[in-house]
Amino acid sequence: MQEGIIIKGIGGFYYVEIANGSIIECKARGKFRKENISPIVGDKVKIELLDNEHGVIVEINPRKNQLIRPVVANVEQAIVVFSLKNPDLSFTLLDKLLLFIEHHGVEAIICLNKADLDEANIFAKVKEIYERVGYKVIKTNGKTGEGIDTLKELLKNKISVFAGPSGVGKSTLFNKVQDKVKMETSEISKRIGRGRHTTRHAELIEIDKNTFIVDTPGFSSIDLSFLEPEELQYTFKEFSDYFGTCKFSSCIHDKEIGCSIKNAVTDGLISNERYNAYVEILKELKENRRTRK
Repeated sequence: MQEGIIIKGIGGFYYVEIANGSIIECKARGKFRKENISPIVGDKVKIELLDNEHGVIVEINPRKNQLIRPVVANVEQAIVVFSLKNPDLSFTLLDKLLLFIEHHGVEAIICLNKADLDEANIFAKVKEIYERVGYKVIKTNGKTGEGIDTLKELLKNKISVFAGPSGVGKSTLFNKVQDKVKMETSEISKRIGRGRHTTRHAELIEIDKNTFIVDTPGFSSIDLSFLEPEELQYTFKEFSDYFGTCKFSSCIHDKEIGCSIKNAVTDGLISNERYNAYVEILKELKENRRTRK
């Protein structure tokens, strides 16, 4: 019996990397189909070897988490990439991504790319806001290589996925930290009118020992339907110090009077950017609830 991790799955075959670095082509034991369980990339599994190159998956270890887009298990962190310019950073979109990622049990690291365009020193502002509430914030330049060594260090001994809106340089960063798979960049896509790297199935790319990145950007859509408007406040870490101190126990920190969180914003204890993002997301959740009725 050997233990390993599924790094690729296609056409009913699963490619499992075992401790010695060998890749074993496996089929899944029939019991999984009867139990309506499908092995997926990222699964930690036990296999029985049939020979030096083939085996059978006999056990799937419990998953820490499972993502839908891309379909992958046991992702430990998401590198949340936004650009400092072109396109401008949206605090609301950043906060939506952060709460979505954390809902799936994945740690988030904020990566601000295109450092050479940061004439307004947005990086310092974002770093101050988000490190104050516990996030790691790094700065990179995918074209010059600035910050790439720091990024590689953060990737070590983890399974990571890149996430973020279009045009921020996710693919460029992906190509900088490894040279096994070339992912198309927006410049290439526009110039040749098609993608150089078109992946239908997620795959883990091993960039160092026990260090994997998912070969396609994750979280391509942000569905917040798991959250009710009243629950949103609990996803903003800096709000917790003020719970129970508002004038009204039902306060959701929007239009109510006597709100301690709004007072903290006025006093500079909570950032305007984070609070404004909260209000925008709250409005979206309220509208979603109305459309469900």
